[in-house]
Amino acid sequence: MKENNNHSNAKRYGMVIDLDKCTGCGSCMVACYSENNVPFKTDETNKLDSLNWIRVYKISNNKPYPHSEVCYLPMPCMQCDGIGKHGHSPCVSVCPAVATDYDYSTGIVSQIYTRCFGCRYCMAACPYHARKFNWWDPVWPADMEKYLSPNVSARMRGVVEKCSFCFHRYQLARDKAYLEKRQELAEDEYQTACAQGCPTGAITFGDLNNKSHAVYKLKKSPTAFRLLERLETNPKVYYLSSKSWVRRAGDNYLAHEETEKINNKVKEPYEAKEHL
Repeated sequence: MKENNNHSNAKRYGMVIDLDKCTGCGSCMVACYSENNVPFKTDETNKLDSLNWIRVYKISNNKPYPHSEVCYLPMPCMQCDGIGKHGHSPCVSVCPAVATDYDYSTGIVSQIYTRCFGCRYCMAACPYHARKFNWWDPVWPADMEKYLSPNVSARMRGVVEKCSFCFHRYQLARDKAYLEKRQELAEDEYQTACAQGCPTGAITFGDLNNKSHAVYKLKKSPTAFRLLERLETNPKVYYLSSKSWVRRAGDNYLAHEETEKINNKVKEPYEAKEHL
């Protein structure tokens, strides 16, 4: 039987993050912890075994003052489409338990905790380090259990966790639309917690295939780029930056290499417009 991969009318939910607006405040991380019942420890100084579904990195152009510049880069799961955009993302392709899968109707890579037995092949395959292993059973402070979201299951020790683009919110929005006898969702009906929690509006979320959504227009910006595009993972998280060194860092270009942009964009010499 021939597999039907014609999903031209499917939704592709994605994100555009404007790095020129990001201040590195971490509100997106706090919103994610709260929304998705992400456990935490009393001592979070050891980042090797801490859990977070979205992280904020600080990068710099490694130049001395007064030419030094820094940029904050939030990184959730990239929800990769894979080579050819067929849903063969790196993590989905290696999971022996089918604990992670690609939803062709939304473009979201799922994580099914009851199937996961903690082999961590997906963590090894993910080039973005977007997955975290749960090393301990979550212990919530007194009265904290009343604060947990009933829409997201708490995970047990020994499984891998990751960003789901708050998929439970999509399910709730679909249920509401069904009761109202609607087929389509409005752009503001399904939004992630990090996008809503960002005080500067740096995170925009929506359907990358929908021309009426803001992300559809933003992803076509001349300053748009994706992380490690040369790996052809086709991530659905786009970044905007007016600084050329940030765009170069996004694909790990060396000093002697030219920046080859996708979408038929012009190659940019390394020295050009270094301080935009």
